[in-house]
Amino acid sequence: MSAYTKINFMDIENQASDGNEIRFSRKYLDSRDLGLTLRRFKPNHRSDSAHKHVSQEEVYVVISGSGRALLDGKVEELKQWDVLRVAPETVRTFEAGPDGLELVIAGGPKPPEGDGVKVEANWPK
Repeated sequence: MSAYTKINFMDIENQASDGNEIRFSRKYLDSRDLGLTLRRFKPNHRSDSAHKHVSQEEVYVVISGSGRALLDGKVEELKQWDVLRVAPETVRTFEAGPDGLELVIAGGPKPPEGDGVKVEANWPK
């Protein structure tokens, strides 16, 4: 492992195929214990899938825009510069506001095989 690593998010391939954006940096950072992800949702986009983790804790920072997080069935409003910590077992998904939603996500240590579990999102009516 090197003393430091630098990467620009825009040099990382966008993994989203639905007009949104998700760029995972962990493998490019050569990091053992953390990863950073850039996640951009287009205006008014609501995720129809959610996820939780077995062991990885995450922190979400709203860089721009606004929206909502659905956390174990509870809706939490989000605005610029909000910081949201989510325990591994908490089911989470997001909805962007009228100006979109841009998040930087920090994830803690995870097993080499990953530990994300996809589940259906159940937004309240």
